[in-house]
Amino acid sequence: MSNSSDPMFDRYVDMDFTDAKPVTQVPALAKLQAEHGGKSRITIRVDNATLAVFKARAEMSGGNYQTLMNEALSQVAQGQTLADVVRETIRQELRHA
Repeated sequence: MSNSSDPMFDRYVDMDFTDAKPVTQVPALAKLQAEHGGKSRITIRVDNATLAVFKARAEMSGGNYQTLMNEALSQVAQGQTLADVVRETIRQELRHA
């Protein structure tokens, strides 16, 4: 997946961020992120085949593989099975048809 597959890439490609500060160094942004961020940076090891599947799906949908992985983990954490996800997807597609 290339940077240009991100829909926001073209909007910011020519901007210079060399003097940009991290959010933690801007008190108003740090406070906002703490209140609304809701995500944590982690490092995990994932099988290459699993990662390849998520990257391929992201490429096909024009999304981000990390977002897809987060959604899959969220579904598992909520107790949704693959069958539940497939069933809901079919229902949504039938409504659109």
